[in-house]
Amino acid sequence: MKILNSEDKNFQSEFQEILERAKVDIKNVTSIVNDILDDIKTRGNEALKEHISRFDGWIPKSDEELEVDPALMKEAYEQMDEKLKSALHIAYDRIKAFHEKQMPKSWIDFEENGTILGQKVTPVDRAGLYIPGGKAAYPSSLLMNAIPAIVAGVEDIVVTTPTPNNEINSLLLAACHLCGIKKVFKVGGASAIAALAYGTQTIPKVDVITGPGNIFVATAKKMVYGDVNIDMIAGPSEIGIIADDGANPKYIAIDLLSQAEHDEMASSILITTSENIAKETAKEVESFLKTLSRREIAQKSIETRGAIIVAKDMRECVRLMNEIAPEHLEVMTKAPFELLPLIKHAGAIFLGENTPEPIGDYMAGPNHTLPTGSTAKFYSPLNVEHFLKKSSIISFSKNAIDELGEATALLAHTEGLEAHAKSVEIRLERK
Repeated sequence: MKILNSEDKNFQSEFQEILERAKVDIKNVTSIVNDILDDIKTRGNEALKEHISRFDGWIPKSDEELEVDPALMKEAYEQMDEKLKSALHIAYDRIKAFHEKQMPKSWIDFEENGTILGQKVTPVDRAGLYIPGGKAAYPSSLLMNAIPAIVAGVEDIVVTTPTPNNEINSLLLAACHLCGIKKVFKVGGASAIAALAYGTQTIPKVDVITGPGNIFVATAKKMVYGDVNIDMIAGPSEIGIIADDGANPKYIAIDLLSQAEHDEMASSILITTSENIAKETAKEVESFLKTLSRREIAQKSIETRGAIIVAKDMRECVRLMNEIAPEHLEVMTKAPFELLPLIKHAGAIFLGENTPEPIGDYMAGPNHTLPTGSTAKFYSPLNVEHFLKKSSIISFSKNAIDELGEATALLAHTEGLEAHAKSVEIRLERK
């Protein structure tokens, strides 16, 4: 694992490579995705079946075969190992409790002149959840996407997931049953995003699409934004760790690898004030790599997109990490909460050596669908507000329009909008 020093003469160019970790050439992908979107929009289910045959290796014989029977979800739930079922319920309850605290409220304010202003919060009618699938399905992603929609009050939740060889993970089905989801469709990739955005004969059009996916899924979400809302455009997983000289190199190393094992494109970055911690962590990474079942993936990630940076002091550690704006940020220092006010950009912040990133993936409660590739500078984690919309409430009394009407009309005249001005002035004639 390469070790950089912030005082080296070539550090800025090397650091720039870290900042550009999420940049990919999507020209070819965009063309392919555009064709898929147009095909689904034009031909609906027939195009879906052809795409499933092409990408997932099985041929749906009917429209009905695109959908999962809810009875299979119930059966999968009932046949779960009891300890696993208990773990799933604990996760569900903790995620739900956290997201309930996020719910914004409708409100109304009354002014003395009779003006009534307010905000009405309502859920979208239908949400589409994209859940990566196949044999390596992630039920935790289902919980993280479905529960904020449930808390927001979305009445109709639609799930799409790829099913290579028409096989679907039983734990994912069980999680769908736990969340009360009735509509699950066996389609993945850009085709699924197109079906959710535009609707087909079987899959209903939704109002918002959430959930992670590969570059084709991310590109499709970007291209349908505007026809529907989306949560974010997420890239490969990443972790940043800030550590002082008291941190445990074993903890740091395995936490870096917890993201590296996701994907060859994942990035794992440690910034520390201690040269000794840097060297010991690099050794521990090599040691742990020998034991991992996904060693090849993790090793490529570490070698090509991993880095350890030795900074001159803790303020520089935080400054550099704020520039990186990682998806996950662990703070392993003697007093981690003292750094919290200085941290500006991160998807999720894990404070203290007993708070490894995986606890956030499954059990802590906050959402694990997070902004990547420095987009934490302007994106937030998936939350209930992704499934809500706000309407402004305005009601003027006669006294209120008499008081504010002339100023309103003056501004309208200034902008050359005569009907705007007249709309107000005609009501002032009563004076």
